[in-house]
Amino acid sequence: RPLWAALAAALVVAAGVGAWFALPVNTVTVSGNARLSEARVRALAGLEGHFGWLYYGGWRARGLLESPWVQSAVVTRTFPDRVSIAVTERTPRARWQRRSGEVVALAADGTVLPAATGTAQLPLIRGWGPDRVPEALHLLDTLARYTVQSVTYTPSGVSVKLKTGSVWSGDLRALVKYAGSISMYPDRDIFIYPWGVSVQE
Repeated sequence: RPLWAALAAALVVAAGVGAWFALPVNTVTVSGNARLSEARVRALAGLEGHFGWLYYGGWRARGLLESPWVQSAVVTRTFPDRVSIAVTERTPRARWQRRSGEVVALAADGTVLPAATGTAQLPLIRGWGPDRVPEALHLLDTLARYTVQSVTYTPSGVSVKLKTGSVWSGDLRALVKYAGSISMYPDRDIFIYPWGVSVQE
């Protein structure tokens, strides 16, 4: 019995080694990448070096979701030697000035995007007190039809600087409710309260 067990183990090992060499990954296709290079996507997906097609799986591709630039990824194996990677990248939505003064790019979900370029025209979020960055990002979506240049938050409220004029509110729900006032008074400084709107002449 020990001899048979040893032979069986040897056969299993031989089959595994044979599959490794007989079915290598020969073709890798990458799609959906704009900021990340194809080589970087392959590296994040663990597709560097030589290994068997049968042994490639999610455990090797987990580096994709560890990258802040990758929002989602679909990795597909096609018999006998093909792997395709379709990525959906995050894109810069705003700039955020940290308390240290450093300015970084943010995606719409608040993820910091390192080494982002071409973001100088994006709205700038800054402020002090409790973190209100998620609220500021939501506000950018709410006011997407206006040219928002910056959002400044404090414990008492949020100020939005537009191309012409500005909006301040101590209550974000009120700001969203009365956001239509911006188009009514496009060149004015508007103050929005839970009970109504004040326009500075």
